[in-house]
Amino acid sequence: MEKEIGKITHYYNHLEVGIIKLAAPLAVGERIRIKGAHDDFTQAVESMQIEKDKIAKAEAGDEVGIKVAQKVHENDKVYKVKEQ
Repeated sequence: MEKEIGKITHYYNHLEVGIIKLAAPLAVGERIRIKGAHDDFTQAVESMQIEKDKIAKAEAGDEVGIKVAQKVHENDKVYKVKEQ
């Protein structure tokens, strides 16, 4: 089961970090799926930052940076994956 929780607003290639504008809360340890025209993969959120400060949980409206398993693109959708 998946619920859309945000979208990618930027990707830092040299850091392998995607910036997500959240529409719902997200916490370290949860699984996300990133899906767009060029991307479709699932990964765990291993760490998250806001303005270079490590955080464990973010709320709707926050823009967070997470290390991503592969390149992502602006406007890719981000889904929270719930284990069935």
